[in-house]
Amino acid sequence: MADFVQSANVKSATRTLAEPIVDVAAFNTIVQSVITDNPFECVAYMTAGESHPAVEKTKEAFTAKMVYQDALAKTVGTGNHKFNTLAGFNAGVTALLAAAAVTTAHGGTVVHDVGSDAFSATLRCHDANGELYMVNFSRDRITITSYEDDAIRTNVETWADTVPALA
Repeated sequence: MADFVQSANVKSATRTLAEPIVDVAAFNTIVQSVITDNPFECVAYMTAGESHPAVEKTKEAFTAKMVYQDALAKTVGTGNHKFNTLAGFNAGVTALLAAAAVTTAHGGTVVHDVGSDAFSATLRCHDANGELYMVNFSRDRITITSYEDDAIRTNVETWADTVPALA
C-alpha cells in the first residue's frame, strides 16, 4: 500500500489588531481598497476555462447587534441579525431601527450597538508566483491562509503596516 508524501508546506498567519476596526464603513473601505488597488501585486489567472481577477471576494458576512432598553436604559432584549452583503446590512439596520412592532414587543427602545457589530470578508488572491492564497478580514484580525512562499506574508504584512486601522 502506498503512503501519502507531503508535497507542499501550506502556512497561515494571523495579525490580531490592537483595536477593532471602528465600523462597517471603515471595514468596507479597507477590503475594497485591496480589491481595487491590488497592493499585493496579484495577477489575473484562468482555471478550468474560467477567467478570474487577481483579487476576488469569495465571501462576506455582516452582523448587526441591536439592543432594546427600557426607560432606565436597562437592557430588556437584544437581537443579532446576519446579512450576506453590505447593502443588506445597511438596509437591515434601517429596517430594524424602524420596526416599531419589534421594539414594542421588547418593551423598550431600540439602539444599534455599532461597537458590537461583526463583519468579515475573504479575498482570494493569485500571486505572481502562481500561488492562490486567501486573506480573511474580520473586525479584529487579518488572517492569511494557504500560502507557501513567505514573501506573500511579508507583502501582506508590509501593506497592513501602512493602514492605520490595521495596527
